[in-house]
Amino acid sequence: MPQLALLLTTFIWGATFPATKAVLEQIPPLSFLFLRFLIGTLCSFAMLALMRKALRWDRITLTRSAIATVWLFLGYVLQTVGLQYTSASNSAFVTALYVVFVPLLLGRFQPRIWLSAALALIGLWCLINPTVVATLGDLLTLGCALAFAAHIVCLESYSREGDPRSFFVWQMMLMSCILFPTMWLESPQEGAFAPTALLAMGLTITGVCATGAFAVQVWAQRLVPAQRVALIFSLEPAYAAWLAWYFLGEQMNARGLLGSAIILVAVVIGAIAPEVEKATEPVESPAAL
Repeated sequence: MPQLALLLTTFIWGATFPATKAVLEQIPPLSFLFLRFLIGTLCSFAMLALMRKALRWDRITLTRSAIATVWLFLGYVLQTVGLQYTSASNSAFVTALYVVFVPLLLGRFQPRIWLSAALALIGLWCLINPTVVATLGDLLTLGCALAFAAHIVCLESYSREGDPRSFFVWQMMLMSCILFPTMWLESPQEGAFAPTALLAMGLTITGVCATGAFAVQVWAQRLVPAQRVALIFSLEPAYAAWLAWYFLGEQMNARGLLGSAIILVAVVIGAIAPEVEKATEPVESPAAL
């Protein structure tokens, strides 16, 4: 069940990619990210209210949330700003390098994990066909991949103890607080915040749907090892390509279909891999029950 939930989460991540690329034509990246996480914060508080749960303020929860938020902030900012200096295909491929970074950060070197990661990268190369000339955007996106890998590692550790709901909500709040002052560095034009259909669509997908997907990820990582999560997330560019083909009429050639198939094989191999390193059992505090 958690792995199926992560597959759905990855589908939503794939949908946010073309949505963000389109919205950046109207609004600067940091301003868009602020609006996205502000809406996400409001949605997360609505979730707490519906579940009748209180937000925890203890030092451990705040510290863990702050550490995870640093990596989340760096990942989103580097990726979103990098999109302005590189192609969407290059950005998608370089971001997916967290498939390799996660097991490296964790020191998990099981052969099946590396076989799955290698197949996923080969499939991504066939699907996306990125250019081999590195740009500033590619370098920024490489930093984004490392930051997202560190965030995935944090979620594996921190979401299994204490109150995962508060851990999730605090990350949304801290992201909004950090992005509010930083967005003014861009000096956004007044028209950037005009309530257009494009902006509404982008914020619905990224602010509402992606917030729900992030909540599912926090829950699922209490049960699924981080390296397997990263592997499942390698389907994100494939989802994005399929959606662009279906809704936008973009071409999907034989090479793209082959790449998608290889990624699926890699995910299946990773999903059926035996648990060499057992996940620790989640520990619920009384406040989280």
